[in-house]
Amino acid sequence: MAKKWSELPPAARAGIISIAAVDAGLRVWAIRDLRSRDKKEVNGSKLVWSAALSVVNSAGVLPAVYLLRGRRATPAGPQ
Repeated sequence: MAKKWSELPPAARAGIISIAAVDAGLRVWAIRDLRSRDKKEVNGSKLVWSAALSVVNSAGVLPAVYLLRGRRATPAGPQ
């Protein structure tokens, strides 16, 4: 049976809050990065990535997947 927040031990509450904070930070980073890129610089549809990053709660997994695999390498400019 599910416990109420007040019934959880302090360590469990801290862990949940930490995971939520990491997820939120990665999600913001991924969404900002996605919005700043041209569609040619993204593997897959920007619309699908945006919707998934906005809706799916994945404890930081989905934003990490986007940041590692969803972005295409940008060609180096003139140096």
